[in-house]
Amino acid sequence: MDIIELIKSAFMGLVEGITEWLPVSSTGHMILVDEFVKMNVSETFWNMFLVVIQLGAILAVCVLFFHELNPFSPSKGKEGRRDTWVLWGKIVLGCIPAAAIGLPLNDWMEEHFYNAPVVALALIVYGVLFIVIENWNKNRVPTTTTLSQLTYRDALIIGFCQLVAAALPGTSRSGATILGAIMIGISRTVAAEFTFFLAIPVMFGASLLKVLKFGFAFTGMELACLLVGTVISFIVSLFVLRFLMGYIKKHDFKVFGWYRIVLGIIVLLYFLVFA
Repeated sequence: MDIIELIKSAFMGLVEGITEWLPVSSTGHMILVDEFVKMNVSETFWNMFLVVIQLGAILAVCVLFFHELNPFSPSKGKEGRRDTWVLWGKIVLGCIPAAAIGLPLNDWMEEHFYNAPVVALALIVYGVLFIVIENWNKNRVPTTTTLSQLTYRDALIIGFCQLVAAALPGTSRSGATILGAIMIGISRTVAAEFTFFLAIPVMFGASLLKVLKFGFAFTGMELACLLVGTVISFIVSLFVLRFLMGYIKKHDFKVFGWYRIVLGIIVLLYFLVFA
């Protein structure tokens, strides 16, 4: 066992756990980190690792929102179980654009757009959008303030926003879906929760496809790296999700917009000077 590679995997899990839910792009940050902290693994394993460790973050959602997502919860009555199944119907509908359009194009997008300059530009552009949309939204009153008020039409629109993020690294899946939801009158809290739920089938499906493509012939070191990264991602996500749900009740997302812009400019300048 190479302890250095395990430390790198743990660091990747830390980055993933923090950035998966904050609207700053987890995949974008992972690509940027890889420019400076490269793991000694094959390119095929790295591409699979990049997706699969997100399962740790997704499992954190399943744990924290188990009651809300579980239609068989004994504390739910007939109406509560029905509402939960309806919620799952909206989640599945919201996943269709990414599954039908995004997944078939995934390999092509990885080949052409998974690089630091593209990530930097996406960070800047969507950072500006965060600030502009939050300023525009400042005096608006949300029309959808609970998950039960979310319509199937809303779910589909948010799903197409997720497709944009799935296609372009640096965009941020959570950022794109939350922004899209806010624009159609959904409160930040509902937008964030539905974004978390929307990630469950998408990331499970994407991870399964990546593992099947890679095969199951892991070396001991590869399996250890994957497990370490996933577990750290899960633990960190538990804290980040709790923080974010508390944060958005009192604050907007403009601070993340400024962070994206500053980081994007630093990355661009770095590669202009040193590339």
